[in-house]
Amino acid sequence: MKIALAGAGAFGEKHLDGLKKIDGVEVISVVGRNLEPTQAVAAKYGIGHATTELAEALDQPGLDAVILCTPTQLHAAQALQCLEAGKHVQVEIPLCDSLADGEAVLKKSQETGLVAMVGHTRRFNPSHQYVHNKIVAGELNIQQMDVQTYFFRRKNINAKGEPRSWTDHLLWHHAAHTVDLFAYQAGPIVQANAIEGPHHPELGIAMDMSIQLKAESGAICTLSLSFNNDGPLGTFFRYIGDTGTWIARYDDLVTGKEEPIDLSGVAVSNNGIELQDREFIAAIREGREPNSSVAQVMPCYRVLDALEKQLEAAR
Repeated sequence: MKIALAGAGAFGEKHLDGLKKIDGVEVISVVGRNLEPTQAVAAKYGIGHATTELAEALDQPGLDAVILCTPTQLHAAQALQCLEAGKHVQVEIPLCDSLADGEAVLKKSQETGLVAMVGHTRRFNPSHQYVHNKIVAGELNIQQMDVQTYFFRRKNINAKGEPRSWTDHLLWHHAAHTVDLFAYQAGPIVQANAIEGPHHPELGIAMDMSIQLKAESGAICTLSLSFNNDGPLGTFFRYIGDTGTWIARYDDLVTGKEEPIDLSGVAVSNNGIELQDREFIAAIREGREPNSSVAQVMPCYRVLDALEKQLEAAR
């Protein structure tokens, strides 16, 4: 299977590392904003074609699918571009930063019948899979999720600490992980509330945010997000259930008493990004809907849209 990767930044390389471990997959083109660093990434991973134009990558002979790790603001338009070119597409989270754009991608994916997947990685991290398996087996019901998403980004930098050419967003990007995961683990969301702190004078975005969610099952979720946190960075999930408490930190899981959980048998890898890519490739090969398809994650973006309207009304 021949793949093109667009967005040769911090997360693009994580996908390239994961794809190397999947049999029968070849990355034949990499797309980046600037040609020289894009060529350097292509050379590092032995990829024969580098370009600054997605259209040029889409024209590569034999191309089957595209993974988009580009700036958030480009995701929906580029996903449509890939689908219109007849290519399967996986777009990194978030699918969009407006509901109308997300609905347009959903419509196009249904029209084409192509695999259209969104990188909601939390569905694939072995830590969260472990909890999900207990829920599916009837061994656990979530009562509450307490989630902290904390970064120190008072300047516009990426996950590598390098200058970023676009502005990230607490609501449409970072909250999307938890909103989707909460629904995935606890059931459809029936109530959502949000408040935000001051907007950054240069970036124009809220640097702190608090979100409350309630599922149809009665479970609740409290999500705290900050770009001002000068401390441990990342997202930390506390699952409080009727039969136990667990804390998930990306691909690692401990009990509420910090006792490590052995995740070695949960999946073929302990790397959520690799598992996400494996699902994308498998869905294409098997002609089926993937976990984290555009259709499956759209309820998340409808909640985000409602929260954005709440925040705008409160300003």
